Amino acid sequence: MTQNLLRKIVCSFFFVLGGLIYSQTVTGTVSDATGTLPGVNVIVKGTSNGAQTGLDGMYTLNDVASDAVIVFSYLGYLTQEIPVNGQSTINVTLEEDVAQLETVVVVGYGNQVRKEITTAVTSVSEEEFNRGTINNASQLLQGKVAGLSIYNKGGNPNDSGVIRLRGLSTVGGNTEPLVVIDGVLGQSLSNVDPSDIKNITVLKDGSAAAIYGSRASSGVILVTTKSGRSNQPFSVEYNGQYGVSGAVNQIEIMNRNEFLAVGGTDLGSDTNWIDEVTRNAFSQVHNISASGGAENSNYRVSFNYRDTDGILVNSGFEQVNVRANFTGRLFDDKLRINFNSAFTQRDSEFGFNEALRYAVVYNPTAPVFGADAPFNFNSAQFGGYFQTLGLFDSFNPVSIAELNRNEGNTTTINYNVDFKYSFSDDLTATLNIGNQVSKTNNNQYYPTTGFFRGGALSPFRKGRVDFYTNEARTQTLELYGTYQKSLTDKLSMKFDGGYSFQENDFNDYFLSLGDFPPGINFDFSNIIEISQDLNEAGRVNAASSRNDNDRIIAFFGRASFAFDDAIFLNASLRHEGSSRFGSENQWGTFPSVAVGADLNKYLNLNNVSLLKARVGYGVTGAIPPGVGLSQTTFNVTNGTGGFGSSSTGLGTRLANPDLKWEEKQELNFGIELEMDRFSATLDLYNRDIVDFITAVSIDAASNDGFTSQFQNAGELNTKGVELTLNYDVIRKENVNYNMGLVLSTYQTTLEKNPGGDRTIANLGAPGQNDTEVILVREGEEVGQIWGPVFTGEVDANGTPILADVNGDGNLVTDQGSALAEDGDFAVLGKGFPDFELGWTHRVEFGNWDINAFFRGAFGHSLVNTFRVFYEPRIGSQSSYNYVNTDLARDDIRTAQFSSYYVEKADFLRLDNLTVGYNFDIKEDSFIKSARISLTGQNLFTITNYTGSDPEPAFQDQGAVDNGGTPAANPDVLAPGIDRRYNYFASRTFTLGLNVKF
Repeated sequence: MTQNLLRKIVCSFFFVLGGLIYSQTVTGTVSDATGTLPGVNVIVKGTSNGAQTGLDGMYTLNDVASDAVIVFSYLGYLTQEIPVNGQSTINVTLEEDVAQLETVVVVGYGNQVRKEITTAVTSVSEEEFNRGTINNASQLLQGKVAGLSIYNKGGNPNDSGVIRLRGLSTVGGNTEPLVVIDGVLGQSLSNVDPSDIKNITVLKDGSAAAIYGSRASSGVILVTTKSGRSNQPFSVEYNGQYGVSGAVNQIEIMNRNEFLAVGGTDLGSDTNWIDEVTRNAFSQVHNISASGGAENSNYRVSFNYRDTDGILVNSGFEQVNVRANFTGRLFDDKLRINFNSAFTQRDSEFGFNEALRYAVVYNPTAPVFGADAPFNFNSAQFGGYFQTLGLFDSFNPVSIAELNRNEGNTTTINYNVDFKYSFSDDLTATLNIGNQVSKTNNNQYYPTTGFFRGGALSPFRKGRVDFYTNEARTQTLELYGTYQKSLTDKLSMKFDGGYSFQENDFNDYFLSLGDFPPGINFDFSNIIEISQDLNEAGRVNAASSRNDNDRIIAFFGRASFAFDDAIFLNASLRHEGSSRFGSENQWGTFPSVAVGADLNKYLNLNNVSLLKARVGYGVTGAIPPGVGLSQTTFNVTNGTGGFGSSSTGLGTRLANPDLKWEEKQELNFGIELEMDRFSATLDLYNRDIVDFITAVSIDAASNDGFTSQFQNAGELNTKGVELTLNYDVIRKENVNYNMGLVLSTYQTTLEKNPGGDRTIANLGAPGQNDTEVILVREGEEVGQIWGPVFTGEVDANGTPILADVNGDGNLVTDQGSALAEDGDFAVLGKGFPDFELGWTHRVEFGNWDINAFFRGAFGHSLVNTFRVFYEPRIGSQSSYNYVNTDLARDDIRTAQFSSYYVEKADFLRLDNLTVGYNFDIKEDSFIKSARISLTGQNLFTITNYTGSDPEPAFQDQGAVDNGGTPAANPDVLAPGIDRRYNYFASRTFTLGLNVKF
């Protein structure tokens, strides 16, 4: 017994001694390119001996054999294995696994592995976004996604522009994609600061978007904002930008000497009116964010401030945006709670685009101020400004910009709470509750001394003020579950299904007052008190509307199958109801199915990692463009005894209880190829929009006096091709050069036209009131510019000679006869481009990086309305300036619209050029990273178009004459008109600074 005890003591001694000799403690720090990484898994290979890095990125491993191998792994980074070789300190820098980061894509109500996606989906990361002065999040994507058209013609900072995905998706309803921010439907890109966005995914085809039903008819844009991460130390990041903009490509007009040489009226001065109403516009952007996280929670809070001037004086906006994100995990990580909230306050000076218009045409010899006039002029009557009295459509542009006010503010508050519970590794349930409240106030003021829009010379009212207020509230609730299971070694499935509810409440009111005493000071707060004669006709105009309980309810499901890691099937079904329809037609069903196959799994092509073919078909709906369109409406005329004493109702719109869902049916075929350095995606699609909802004129005599009715009465067809190419031209240790090309083309045909063949888009006054320039004809392409053809010759009276298009020897240029196809009109161009491109170049060398982005559109034309009205040398126009482009002719002295004023507007633009430098930062520095950049936007444009901006005009807000205002609802069937109120193009230079602490 004593010997056995002695033997155990000796063995234990040598065992401990061996452990001391052959095992040790290893410590170190794990980092990435930007700093230390918390939460990294550190384990001795082949054992259960492991640890995680702490908030400072440090780890400690005990009892590590001197010949062991330590494995470092972290989601989104390449795993590293490092032999100990007797080392007691091992520091590691992990590299991002780009391929792994791109494998999971948000597709709505969840995500999918990119390889398994069978629909047309494009995901754009933060690194790929456009840079510079970005006023709206949509500009981040401009030219980056094939088929996605984003245009803010002229670049007005208060205008969010036009967004179209794969052309025109409807005529009367919403033509822009549905925006989903952090899982909440129906958001606005204006309510998220571009600096807070991590990723944007675009669902392009019907099979991808059908899961969102009626609101996805124009496509879907999914926005994912930045958030903190678990086990992350507290960190602060600052992004700052300072920019300056100036007008470029101004309308070419005559100076004083040129104007007088062609017989212009001399008013004694020399004024460059464009310079008087434009300026160097400065902007500044400051974004501060703080983020961090513990083992079961993380957070991110950001504060954004933007102060942006427009190149038009008294235009621009100031905006504050605060966004907060918090994620926590409870019950052994089974319950994840994610809370997002945002507050946006935007104060805008809208200015008056008309100041730019009249700066082009106002007499260049006129003085700015009446005191400078060479003759007796009562300048006090017009606020001190000179005015050319008695002339139609002629206002001093500086007085428009300075005397009047056009201001507004919008406050938006939104939040959503997302609860996700994991019952098991296979089954999860998610509840998402969201709420958004937005309030907008717009005020316009025209003083008694103003000459613009009913001021000093108006016989009806002296001065005017307009108030407009609206409040919108949106509530959402969505509950859905996900179940996924591997059925066999080769077959797996995933099912998503749930319930969706959304309610919109909206109310607004408008009040216009006039006839103020002279000499009052501008003050919105007391303008009602000082208004006179409020009971007299013409002095008061009021309107209001209210729309509550506008609801959409849906049930949806989606099934996905993967076989042999090569063949993939996705199918979805959404059953949706809207309160905007009558009780018999509230519900619609929207299915989709898509299949894809990685052909390389079986072909085993050299150097090819993916060769996927896919085909998908999906149906999406579109809700009516307004509430109550299926119901009867009346105009109420009050009797002389006052409201309600002898009122009569006159029917205007006939009820249509059969009004039903408008549908988009889309078939998409795609091919994806990925090789070592090269990748390509090709999509071909055909979509039919059937039963689109539009107002149709009806015979009043046979319909009890009703003159219109909303019907499902039209059809559109769009065919298109999209191509995306990406190639790593240079990929070396210190130099990388990547080039990407995005191309898209489409054509939309009006297959069924409820209103009959007609012309639209009146050019307006002076002199062109009966000239409509867009043809709407069944069976033909949408957006055709139409009119007489100029032969290039002019008669002795200075009148352009028009062509005998049909060759019958009889020149007929009456628009009605031409529409009946017995006249001499022709298609002069098209408003939509034949194809669009985005061309990206990204270069990295050492600490430097360069990003150059070109954007272009080709095949579209524009009606240059400035040339139509002000280029002919009309003798009676001697008090207006003349447009003096390279196309101007001295011998044309009659205003006649023709092909002469329709210009090809092809362009290629260096849209964005950024040069950046990343500073070397010491490892123990308080600053973790720092970057400085310089960006130029709209640096040059190659085009033959003589107007200010050759970008397509996708819709038309109508003619604006003698101080009128553009239409509130643009006509989407009338593209291609460059109106006189469009904003001037600008060039911007921005200095940016990014610092992480």
